[in-house]
Amino acid sequence: MASAIIRRTCNSALKPMVDALRIGGSSRSYAKIAVGTDLVLAAPDVSLQKARTWDEGVSSKFSTTPLKDIFKGKKVVIFGLPGAYTGVCSQAHVPSYKNNIDKFKAKGIDSVICVAVNDPYTLNSWAEKLQANDAIEFYGDFDGRFHKSLELDKDLSVALLGPRSERWAAYVEDGKVKVLNIEEAPSDFKVSGGEAILGQI
Repeated sequence: MASAIIRRTCNSALKPMVDALRIGGSSRSYAKIAVGTDLVLAAPDVSLQKARTWDEGVSSKFSTTPLKDIFKGKKVVIFGLPGAYTGVCSQAHVPSYKNNIDKFKAKGIDSVICVAVNDPYTLNSWAEKLQANDAIEFYGDFDGRFHKSLELDKDLSVALLGPRSERWAAYVEDGKVKVLNIEEAPSDFKVSGGEAILGQI
């Protein structure tokens, strides 16, 4: 939806929406996350929720996963996106990692992770629909605390999504960011795809 809005900039009535989606675009230097950032220290006391069915959530007593369990002692590629079932996220972002998973493994990557400001049940259904849950680990940032801690949060109320995240990707070793790419706008897909990160590892 957002990409469709961007393409229709000739309609002056939509200009405020476009501007809102692009606010903070190329000036992301104020974000807390940067190359060298230790994600575990930058987001203290933050946990994520691994994608699962409702029954699995109940049986696990709605357990969460501490960041140290995700990143420490591992080589991880993580990418964040505005939300499950949205256009660019479904059609391009997730497939760019799913289709290159063997190349990531060949480079010694322990896990490829997708994180979004969604509940873990929605993410689980979305991952199944995309047939990506065998290749990619999906985690919910249900209240947005992870992205807020890294200053990667984004208000996408203009697209009826509410508080969400920037579109971004990173290569992380032992919790420390080695490569970081943040799109100029959440509707863009230029630097956060699987192919871009593969070329930087």
